[in-house]
Amino acid sequence: MLFARFLKDRLSVGRLVLRDASGATYVMEGSVPGPDVAIRLTDPKLHHRLLLHPHLAVGEAYMDGTLIIEKGDLRTFMDLLGRNLAAIEAHPLMRLRQRLSTALRWVDQHNPVGRAQRNVAHHYDLSGALYDLFLDDDRQYSCAYYTSDTRSLEQAQANKKTLIATKLLLEPGQHVLDIGCGWGGMALTLARDHGARVTGVTLSKEQLAVAQRRAKEEGLSDRVTFRLQDYRDLTEPFDRIVSVGMLEHVGAGHLREYFSKVRDLLTEDGVALIHSIGRMEPPGSTNPWLRKYIFPGGYTPALSETMAAVETAGGLYATDVEILRLHYAHTLANWHARFTEQAQKAEALYDVRFRRMWEFYLVGCEAAFRHWNQMVFHLQLAKRQDAVPLTRDYLLDGMPKDRVRSRSGDRLAAE
Repeated sequence: MLFARFLKDRLSVGRLVLRDASGATYVMEGSVPGPDVAIRLTDPKLHHRLLLHPHLAVGEAYMDGTLIIEKGDLRTFMDLLGRNLAAIEAHPLMRLRQRLSTALRWVDQHNPVGRAQRNVAHHYDLSGALYDLFLDDDRQYSCAYYTSDTRSLEQAQANKKTLIATKLLLEPGQHVLDIGCGWGGMALTLARDHGARVTGVTLSKEQLAVAQRRAKEEGLSDRVTFRLQDYRDLTEPFDRIVSVGMLEHVGAGHLREYFSKVRDLLTEDGVALIHSIGRMEPPGSTNPWLRKYIFPGGYTPALSETMAAVETAGGLYATDVEILRLHYAHTLANWHARFTEQAQKAEALYDVRFRRMWEFYLVGCEAAFRHWNQMVFHLQLAKRQDAVPLTRDYLLDGMPKDRVRSRSGDRLAAE
């Protein structure tokens, strides 16, 4: 089997036993101890598809039940692939495929107003009951922030909101724009806990309905407004702009457009905080399985192309940049643990193939943040260099004093 031979030469960590659809068994063992996994293929077509289209075929085979994990589990399997991915990606065939995918990314990531709304609906207009299975009570669907004394996903998400609010340097009564407001958690927090007026925009009808209901229930409708609107259609000025998990849906070809709009909407002494997934390598393309099944039109930008877009948009200073490493890996591990506990409910909402798809999404993304090229960055922007303090001392006033996670904190968050 060609795929087994391909892996055998590139597996340096761990052990993989592969049994193909004809019953033949292949054993691949690296020189470094690691995850020990056995898988079985039940469809002969996979013998070639796994070699020709591995990034798409592995996920689809797991969804279809034609790739069965007989020893270990999905997290162990993805951990094994993650530890060996650099060698796998170094093969000339993989490099050629990556170059072609990068060359075509402008087509995949073209997100004009109408198409952007359809792409958002594909993921965010799913049943709200699905997200209740694994998110925290505030429905924070982005990277949490883990300190050494964090004991729960809820606390880590509260930490994230506090960190962002601190970086915004909010003052009571200021008008905040929340681009891609989701189910409203960040906007409601800024209004309730920091005295801000907030306008949140989303392209998801499902999220809009939940956010508006929450504002009414919390008695914040006079200070928080949610709209079904593309951020590009906004015209009024804002003292502060926050955007959490939105930049990943903009597309590489629209980054300059995005930051130009942030500049136009921000007051002269305003501050913006952009929270986004990014890649720890040069610009590339979106994983084809993730693009097809989870986030059509999505792309995690490299910091280099993000900063280039800020620079060419003009009129904005980058006043602070922070890289959050492994925080999203811990977040995804927590999400997956909760989702696994509710697996039967997920199947009842949709079906077994959807449940497997969502599992693969959560586990695959965790592996990407733990072993591959993914991270999260905070980009603080302003029109004036003196709009924010010249040192980071002000962050200590808003955040827990112990902001450095210890090894025990890492272990706790990953469990």
